[in-house]
Amino acid sequence: MKLETLSKTEIEYTQKDIISKIRDLINHKNLEPGDKLPSERMLSEKFEVSRSNIREAIQKLEFYGLLKSRPQSGTFVANIGIIALNGMIEDILRLEDPDFKSLVETRILLELKTVRLAALRRTEEDLVSMRATLDAYSEKVLNGEDAVQEDLLFHLAIAKACGNSTINTFMLMITPEIITNFEKYHVCDKNQPEIGIKEHEAIYEAIKNQDPQEAKLKMKEHFKVLYQYCYSS
Repeated sequence: MKLETLSKTEIEYTQKDIISKIRDLINHKNLEPGDKLPSERMLSEKFEVSRSNIREAIQKLEFYGLLKSRPQSGTFVANIGIIALNGMIEDILRLEDPDFKSLVETRILLELKTVRLAALRRTEEDLVSMRATLDAYSEKVLNGEDAVQEDLLFHLAIAKACGNSTINTFMLMITPEIITNFEKYHVCDKNQPEIGIKEHEAIYEAIKNQDPQEAKLKMKEHFKVLYQYCYSS
């Protein structure tokens, strides 16, 4: 078996190919929901790819709930019908990496919900975490340093405070890509970080005061530039 160093595009193509072959294996072997898949080693040899490629494909199917891994036992087909499973795999294979504007739009939609929930559910520990990230952001801005990461860490602290693990997971998924591309797409003007300190403070105070309506309003005001970026054209 010949293994090579692959580019990002080749890795994505390989992963989709593996997912297609896992689907075909389930169908051709007539595996029922709950049945066990062959081991990573066997799949690696059968498909002539690395075990890490197999593992990543399985993890992706696990994320969408189509496979279930059990420690010391193996990987099993989820307890859903084969027709539904095939349809969901087809949808997964058609998925494309989201563009930056889509990520920003998703962030807006998520955070208008998280900030309301955070205002209702936040704990004193959550407030301490938010205060620390806000202070770190303010310090960098006032020192003239790049504070994109600190900005997003403040928002992640809000997501954690909302008490919804699924929303928090989504935020953790999209945040790295946003950090990577924020400056590339010139989303904010040069004065925005200084304005951001006041806006962050207003959001924090609304959450501290457990006022969900005010928290959502202040978040919308904070996202004014992002709204313009997403919907101006």
